[in-house]
Amino acid sequence: MLKRMYNDATQWEDWHWLVKYIPIIPVWCWYCLKSRAVWFFTPSNPTLTFGGFLGETKQEMYKQLPISTYPSSIYIKPTTDFDHVKLQFISANLKYPVAVKPDAGMMGLMFRKINSDEGLQLYHSAMPVDYIIQEFIYYPLEVSVFYYRYPDSSQGTITGFLKKEFLQVTGDGNATLLQLMLNYSRVSPRLEEMKRKHESRLGEIIPEGQSFCLSPALNLSRGGKLINLEFEKDERLLRVFDDLSHYTKSFFYGRYDIKCSSIEALKKGNNFSILEYNGSGAEPHHIYGNKNTLLKAYRILLHHWKILYRISVINHKKGIAYWGFMRGIRHSKTAKRHFKMLSQLDGRFPLC
Repeated sequence: MLKRMYNDATQWEDWHWLVKYIPIIPVWCWYCLKSRAVWFFTPSNPTLTFGGFLGETKQEMYKQLPISTYPSSIYIKPTTDFDHVKLQFISANLKYPVAVKPDAGMMGLMFRKINSDEGLQLYHSAMPVDYIIQEFIYYPLEVSVFYYRYPDSSQGTITGFLKKEFLQVTGDGNATLLQLMLNYSRVSPRLEEMKRKHESRLGEIIPEGQSFCLSPALNLSRGGKLINLEFEKDERLLRVFDDLSHYTKSFFYGRYDIKCSSIEALKKGNNFSILEYNGSGAEPHHIYGNKNTLLKAYRILLHHWKILYRISVINHKKGIAYWGFMRGIRHSKTAKRHFKMLSQLDGRFPLC
């Protein structure tokens, strides 16, 4: 118990986001005052809803990328008859397993790997909102790339490059799954969630050397582990993301989550697939996983906020309007209700 309390107090990376951000919120407020716009960030990525800060859909993001750079996907409405869903599935040449996730989602909520018609029908019957069915990408690496480019510049900057790993435990041939979870500090902040999701297997003894994946999502909020790849950044990698930024002509600030066959292949622009692009609301993940102090993390965050402000001001001067106060309030409230519903559903829906 004392060990867990100590970990909770010292591992700032696992603190609630509001606790972490309170000391630097005045800086954000200053940018609001300086721009005379509460939603000063909305011009940063002009073609994404709310600048990609909250509630944007994956469909609108994918439509602005080269077709070869993202998974083959179909978009499903919850009111669609399941027989028609199957017809869409067949017409798109999709095959199991597939990945499914809400069109407007966050933190890996309701992301699942589906292996059969029965699993897909169960997911379809449970989902009350639009969702995506897409080919499952088998590339072995998932990376996170934080990139920005000023609208008047031809070249951008990669500020963060990381590899993601699943939240998993490794068996020793003696301990049960529950014991392994209790003895792994990274599970601690999500212990109750993991116990619910793996309830039927908690007493199972995991064979020695065998890994047991606790969460199918690699999101940091779902327990994903981040490993620094700063040393891999170079001109070739930057060129890939400069090309993407110029292709869209409107993605200036955000984080790409990508699966690839290797770092070298990604640098060559080969064998990669963009799972998501997170805009102005994207957190620079390189504050985590690098043994940063909280103060260093604040310096990184404030640097990115300054860039976000500058990009937004440049685009505003080009005629891209800030969102009005009430429009932003309405959108934020709707998005938060949406994500609260997804969070509640995710907590009780099986991992499939």
